[in-house]
Amino acid sequence: MKHAIASHWQNYIDGQWVDSERQLTVSNPATTQPLASIALAGIEEAEAALDAATHCAQNGWLTSTRPAQRVQWLLRIAAEIRAVTDEGAWVLCQENGKTLRDARDEFVEAARYFEYYAGMADKIEGISVPLGNGYVDFTTYEPMGVSVQIVPWNFPVSICARSLAPALAAGNAVVVKSPELSPLGMCVLFRAIERAGLPRGAVNLLCGLGSEVGAHLVSSPKANQIVFTGSVPTGQSILAAAARWATPSVMELGGKSAALVFPDADREQLLASVKSGIFFNAGQVCSAMSRLLVHRDIHDEIVAAVAAMAQGLVSGPGEEDPDHTPLISAEQLARVQAICNDAIAEGAEAVVGGDRQGDRAGHFMQPTVFAGVTPQMKVAQQEVFGPVLAVIPFDSEEEAIEIANGTPFGLVSGVFTQDINRALRLTRRLRSGQVFVNEWYAGGIETPFGGVGLSGFGREKGQEALYSYVRTKNVAIRIQQD
Repeated sequence: MKHAIASHWQNYIDGQWVDSERQLTVSNPATTQPLASIALAGIEEAEAALDAATHCAQNGWLTSTRPAQRVQWLLRIAAEIRAVTDEGAWVLCQENGKTLRDARDEFVEAARYFEYYAGMADKIEGISVPLGNGYVDFTTYEPMGVSVQIVPWNFPVSICARSLAPALAAGNAVVVKSPELSPLGMCVLFRAIERAGLPRGAVNLLCGLGSEVGAHLVSSPKANQIVFTGSVPTGQSILAAAARWATPSVMELGGKSAALVFPDADREQLLASVKSGIFFNAGQVCSAMSRLLVHRDIHDEIVAAVAAMAQGLVSGPGEEDPDHTPLISAEQLARVQAICNDAIAEGAEAVVGGDRQGDRAGHFMQPTVFAGVTPQMKVAQQEVFGPVLAVIPFDSEEEAIEIANGTPFGLVSGVFTQDINRALRLTRRLRSGQVFVNEWYAGGIETPFGGVGLSGFGREKGQEALYSYVRTKNVAIRIQQD
């Protein structure tokens, strides 16, 4: 169902929607046509948001009441998100290019994050440490204070909720910077949050340039924590800025994830996982299945099957619920094309695709499958962030592990086999924060997510994530003995 999209949107600072002198135009990736404008925040707005969050945190407006109050706030947020899901999904579909179904799933997932962490908000408990009769010693968990969170454009609503929900559950005030390419769905999300009645300054939303507002937020001494999801170069720049104040950070960066396929793999499960693993959201997923490592005995069979599946994908704008959607921007399309050109120049074979879809006005890239790929080619080493699959043969488990672990990334990996012994053996040796067995993207909100190496550090999702948003304080008391 279509919904009217407002022509202009604003930032949310200290409990109010505010405009700016500058504006940013948001376009539809499927048509390249302008969709709406949004107030473009600058340094003044960034400072106002930081001050509002600091005021909220220092006055204890989220922590002075019983934790059960935070439970109620988060549950109200979840209910309000569910109430705007249809409207928000349409906005997100139009600005981001993803299918209407996937956009709707983002809002549903966002609500689930708040429900999940609502259940933990009143269970953040310390411990008593025995030190003998002369002491009473215990620990407490305190919120970090002001959490600065920078959200990427590929899943803006769900990734925002992924960090915002545990931050609020732990009692932090938050400043969120939305992505310039797709900020509107997050405005719908914050309208829902506003209706839940949180204290002023508890949540703030800025749409600003990363080089300006983002850089200012992460370098500010008012930021007590930084949470970032995005590219490796931007993450490295943020960490350099954070080093000045030793600001604790959670980094979820890039990936070059590999699936290992053995001759006994269930073919139906595998093809379903390849379809979602690399072609979901046009491959614009940090944990995408960008490398398919296939045992040589079945290599040609699997390449043919994957190629046939990719050729059958139907492309179109998100509201048509197609199999394949556009990339987010012309710049992203050009980057993906360049990597494909490099792959061909290095000797890889584009079995399917390899170029943009020239018959469409939007930023559509052909679903692409490369064979003849060697482990050191750029297409096997660099994150593409597009619908491009590199298929690489292997002869033994040892070789498969060496290839899979042979990049500086380590976000997720996968194993496709019916042999439980092999599966468990390989999960111990794969260098990644999460391993999928026989289903790519298995897991959910309840399972910890994060990487190693250039894929970052810290964990989002699950119970473990909550403890990224608190710090431990120990209290040691000497008591008088009779």
